[in-house]
Amino acid sequence: MRASIQRDCTSQAAFDPCVGASIRSALGSRRSRGTSMIIVMKRGATRASIDAVVSKLASIGSEGHVSEGQFRTVIGALGDRSTIHQVPWEAFEGVQRAVPVLDSFKFVSREFQPDDSVIEVRGIPIGRADEFVVVAGPCAVESRDQLFRTAEAVRRSGARVLRGDAFKPRTSPYSFQGLGEDALRLLDEARSAFDMPFVAEVLDPRHVALVSSYADILRVGTRNMSNYTLLQEVGRQPKPVQLKRGLTATIKEWLNAAEYIFKEGNHQVIMVERGIRTFETAARNTLDITAVPLLKRMSHLPVMVDPSHAGGRRHLVAPLARAAAAVGADGMMVDVHPEPDEAQVDGEQALLPEEFDELMQSVSAVAAALGRST
Repeated sequence: MRASIQRDCTSQAAFDPCVGASIRSALGSRRSRGTSMIIVMKRGATRASIDAVVSKLASIGSEGHVSEGQFRTVIGALGDRSTIHQVPWEAFEGVQRAVPVLDSFKFVSREFQPDDSVIEVRGIPIGRADEFVVVAGPCAVESRDQLFRTAEAVRRSGARVLRGDAFKPRTSPYSFQGLGEDALRLLDEARSAFDMPFVAEVLDPRHVALVSSYADILRVGTRNMSNYTLLQEVGRQPKPVQLKRGLTATIKEWLNAAEYIFKEGNHQVIMVERGIRTFETAARNTLDITAVPLLKRMSHLPVMVDPSHAGGRRHLVAPLARAAAAVGADGMMVDVHPEPDEAQVDGEQALLPEEFDELMQSVSAVAAALGRST
């Protein structure tokens, strides 16, 4: 196992464990006094301007919990909501904006950050208005030959990020569970060979340091969306995190799960809609395509779609992928396998390389019509 991640106060704005610690302290006090407002200071705000805000809060019988990062300072205002809201905070020197706390998810809300978050992974921007990023590869790494054949094919067809899991959560304890660290080593090798960053799922808080030491993006799967211990742990490491929607989760529950990661100091969260469980049984799940524009309105985080796990059938993947591009998703994640009939995981939804190539052509055309490139 590689060395565990070191945490300090010099990390970039997207991952700031020092801010995370202060935010946790501030929000933890809500049991006694509710957080009524988040006051965001301008970049480079002076100590005097920060102290002036805290002093004003004290003068009206409220508390100010200061979260100082390398690039910005955030003050959580705790106390009586009506009293705090009467103060013209944005008139104070050094204050960029004051955001009333209305929802339980605060920092991932559009109110907190009006501009879209763009997350860069080895130079690839996820969340930019003019790009549609495609992630593709095998659902699980089964062998070097399977991984390399797939990686070469999806890279040639235009995928920019490789997917492949080392640990698999399976309904049956006797099903294939993944190759563990051996798979991560193979993904590391494939990254170098094909110049593709990769995303891998993490299932257990005890494996976060291991997966983070290899992968460019960590993924929290649908079964773990409500595993709050895992969410907190991935929030304490610096790599971007894909967060899949739970099978029966509402959009607000999903955003609250993202808040768990964000408040720990990791602000690089990518939401992934992968279908929800409904009464319909014709497909594996029901792709909630309305979740994409709703999330875009409610949150600043990038949104991707997983048409493979939503449809669960090979013939459904391409139309669902085109729908994702048309509705404004920032990208998609597709299962591809050179021999789906021999796959140990989800072979029925995996595309053959030639089918993926056709899909990329059609999705690229849809994205181009909306001014986006793949």
